[in-house]
Amino acid sequence: EAIPDDTLWAFRSEGRYQLITFVRKRLEHQLGTRGADQMEIVRARSILEPNTMTVGFARRFAAYKRPDLLLHDENRLIRLLTHPARPVQLVIAGKAHPEDLQGKRMIQHWVQFAQRPEICGRVVFLGDYDMALAEQLTQGVDLWINTPRRPLEACGTSGMKVLVNGGLNLSELDGWWAEAHNPDVGWKLGTGDHLSETDQDRIDAEQLYRLLEDEVVPCFYTRDKHGIPVGWVARIRSSMATLTPQFSANRMLREYLEDYYLPAAIAYRTRTSDNGRVAKSLAQWHDNIQHHWNNILFQNLSVDTRGSTHHFSVQIYLDSLSSDMVSVEIFADAQGDKGTYRKVMTRTGTLPGAVNKYIYEVYVVADRPAWHYTPRIVPTHANARIPCEETHIMWLDRAIPA
Repeated sequence: EAIPDDTLWAFRSEGRYQLITFVRKRLEHQLGTRGADQMEIVRARSILEPNTMTVGFARRFAAYKRPDLLLHDENRLIRLLTHPARPVQLVIAGKAHPEDLQGKRMIQHWVQFAQRPEICGRVVFLGDYDMALAEQLTQGVDLWINTPRRPLEACGTSGMKVLVNGGLNLSELDGWWAEAHNPDVGWKLGTGDHLSETDQDRIDAEQLYRLLEDEVVPCFYTRDKHGIPVGWVARIRSSMATLTPQFSANRMLREYLEDYYLPAAIAYRTRTSDNGRVAKSLAQWHDNIQHHWNNILFQNLSVDTRGSTHHFSVQIYLDSLSSDMVSVEIFADAQGDKGTYRKVMTRTGTLPGAVNKYIYEVYVVADRPAWHYTPRIVPTHANARIPCEETHIMWLDRAIPA
């Protein structure tokens, strides 16, 4: 945070220059191994420009990663790349699984696009993507783009590697970026709404172009009297200072240890002690869930809204399961500005003349409509990891009236 703007900008400019030097040599070698003509190899030695905004991404080319989202409107991308005052250049790398025909077609699309004469030298696709190339890319790009189809991104570690090198992220609100993003550190893509693939691709592509045209590229080229993009450098500083400590291998290992390895070790000792008493109890519980689950029934859901409170009541028949083997919850998915809601319902009584038939009730603040909520049943056991070890779940199949 204390590094002066000119020092930070010089650091970033040096990283970009080193990337361009590397790309030229790599492309020259790539063309040579393909048997390209000598003129093409010579041109590779002068591609890209050290003072131009450099955007990059590298990944496995798979449909859900949408590596061709930038090609949704090629003419619009060309205008962005060839802007007379604010040009942009692209460095792309990746490979597809040998049997992934769609992934290979996406690579072919980018290779063909990079060969268009109007963008000669502004777009480079590098094959044989490896760790050495990834290292150079994450150290040298000004902007890293990640466009997975939400919510399929597992994490997005490449974007994290960019942080410590002063690159900025423009990414779908998925994986790590859903946690990390704020306007001071980069740009977000996507609305968070549940859309069809076609609609999501169309909307995200439009938003991607608009962000680049109206916000990202102008921010990079808006300079003070010393030639420094003050707004861009401010984002670099914020990104490096706030995100780098949060998204690292140190955190990954600590969370695996604290959240998984240590609890697993404790659980193992608990289950195997006393001649495996807990393990045997778990096995019996699991068998009972499996055998009786399909006989569980919801009946007679009622909702009473008074003032600021919803009161939900539902009757549940558990077949031969005891009530302590399951948990009954009221659940609401995220809607608008309201997040996911989950609350355990209380067993308040039994029904006269019925075996294993119970009444469950819960009171909920009425800050959203009653029809947002649905009762559900999940297995429960003091020593089981739910849902990792028992994935059954039963939802009330009758919607609450709007």
